[in-house]
Amino acid sequence: MSALFNLQSLLTVVLLVICTCSYLKSFFPKVFDKSRTGILKTCWKCARIGERKSPWVAAACSMMAFTILFLK
Repeated sequence: MSALFNLQSLLTVVLLVICTCSYLKSFFPKVFDKSRTGILKTCWKCARIGERKSPWVAAACSMMAFTILFLK
């Protein structure tokens, strides 16, 4: 089943994209800040969400991990 049709898979993909973009921005800040067009704009927005809402993203990742490990 595709991640688009399964809500849990879609949320997992979104959380992983946010966490990955935030992590990569810490190593390559000029790449994300230099050009805000196209796919880099989406990556910049995800990194910004990960930076500003980090406690909420961390809580969502913890709940996702618990759900995947113990409820599946």
